Amino acid sequence: MNGSQAFKSLDDLVAMVDSGSMLAIPKDESGPAMAATRALIRRNVRDLHLLCAPVCGMHADLLIGAGCVKTVECGAVVISEIGVGPRFSEAVRNGTIELRDSTCPAIHAGLQAGEKGQPFTVLRGLIGSDLLKIRNDWRVIDNPFGSGGDPVVLLPAINPDVFIFHAAYGDRFGNVWIAGRRDLAYVAHASKRTLVTVEEIWDGNLLHDEHMAAGSLSSVYVTAIAHVPHGGWPMSLQHRYPEDFAHIKEYARLAHTADGFADYLSRFVVNECRADND
Repeated sequence: MNGSQAFKSLDDLVAMVDSGSMLAIPKDESGPAMAATRALIRRNVRDLHLLCAPVCGMHADLLIGAGCVKTVECGAVVISEIGVGPRFSEAVRNGTIELRDSTCPAIHAGLQAGEKGQPFTVLRGLIGSDLLKIRNDWRVIDNPFGSGGDPVVLLPAINPDVFIFHAAYGDRFGNVWIAGRRDLAYVAHASKRTLVTVEEIWDGNLLHDEHMAAGSLSSVYVTAIAHVPHGGWPMSLQHRYPEDFAHIKEYARLAHTADGFADYLSRFVVNECRADND
């Protein structure tokens, strides 16, 4: 993206996410793009490989429950402090999604390898884990720089097709302020495309502002931006607004049944209404 390109509409932004893509989404405190999540569901995107970077909540559960997801790779899907995502849990029990169980360090390490252009990375902490029995894409070798008896795990690099998140500011030059969330930076570096919804349009160039530059993601790593005020609701956005816990709690209650989830989709996704206007 560059200064000559206008901000995209939300619908045009999510149209850049193809069915069958590996879609990376951030952890709850890093800025889930909830308006974009709802738009993806309305667009009827399918067969996503959903990569949680590394643990996600309501945004992942919504995509899974709406039938958008074929594969989930995650450390966990947990709704706030309430518990495991009900639609995620149901899908795993019924076998309607493929679960590529992972850990937070493994996902972080794979993405960091991806941003550096490395084919794989190495971890020790997985030795002894049952995950090694089910992840046939992970390899255990002996440390080639040791003297023997030092097993390590090789993990393939992770390069998502698309990464999507919500941030406080974006400018007309394509830069995005990520408030120092370095996890957003390295996932964007590793991804083929990064799509961002923002609360406000920054007047000027974020990278030229001495107070904002250090916390900003360069346009080199940003494919497109959409101006979507309150686009993180009902999740929180750092330095802007807290999560709407009452709404999230109600979602978790409804999503425990297929009928309740369908009711939630009808009221808050298909018709895109806010709880305070319901």
